[in-house]
Amino acid sequence: MKILFLADEEAKVYWDFFKKEDFEGVDLIVSCGDLKAEYLSFLATMVPVPVLYVHGNHDAKYDMKPPEGCICIDDCIYEFNGVRILGLGGSHRYKPGPYQFTEREMAKRVRKLFWKLKFKKGFDILVTHSPARGLHDDEDMCHMGFEVFNALIEQYRPKYFVHGHVHLNYGRQFVREDMVGETHVVNAYEKYMLEL
Repeated sequence: MKILFLADEEAKVYWDFFKKEDFEGVDLIVSCGDLKAEYLSFLATMVPVPVLYVHGNHDAKYDMKPPEGCICIDDCIYEFNGVRILGLGGSHRYKPGPYQFTEREMAKRVRKLFWKLKFKKGFDILVTHSPARGLHDDEDMCHMGFEVFNALIEQYRPKYFVHGHVHLNYGRQFVREDMVGETHVVNAYEKYMLEL
């Protein structure tokens, strides 16, 4: 199965220079947040696969005009061809606004998922906007990761943890891929193709 992950910056190759063959073999498209609703709607129209998303910290505009034809997976486990995908959007709260959370608020969201996690027997891919604390994050409140994501990875050992939010063009210290135990960690900035 091939999953195309997107985050933070619209890939010109997929929007300005769209070619159907670029999506050959892609089974699923997942946005890790902070993308224009029109971009996701365009992909949902042009590519005959489900387009999933979690909210980024700049996605308040989705409240007025959500991406058409797309599925929000915030706070749920979406199952596709036997692959369980847990979605948790948003960033650390650094100013007033939606889709920003304190560590305590994010932990509360995770606790509310207890029965879903138990029923589904965990998850295979964790999709978030923000990274985990100490993993692909930064020290400023805006780009700081969440501790509770580390706890989820430790407890459920998903195959993949895919996030956005930290742009790879911020500097060389930001890496695209990592491993935490058995979990492959990916920063999906702009675009990242994952083959399961």
